[in-house]
Amino acid sequence: MRRLALLLPIALAACVEEPAPIAGTCGASGLQDLVGQSETVLQTMRFNVPVRIIHPGTAVTMDYRDDRLNIEINEAGTIFRVACG
Repeated sequence: MRRLALLLPIALAACVEEPAPIAGTCGASGLQDLVGQSETVLQTMRFNVPVRIIHPGTAVTMDYRDDRLNIEINEAGTIFRVACG
């Protein structure tokens, strides 16, 4: 009986759901005007969140971070996507 009492908190902890991430905490929604511009505009910008600039063929991790700004560049050197992740 004592073992059951010790294992009960662990079993219950496994049932607790993590809260869903809040969409847009990286600020991507306010930077959509970058889409279509040359990637050279990024040289003069400062960001207060982690930024990942992704060029064609760049290997990236599949982990999702709501506070990280992803800026995707196409083959022509143009920004084509700005999103959190």
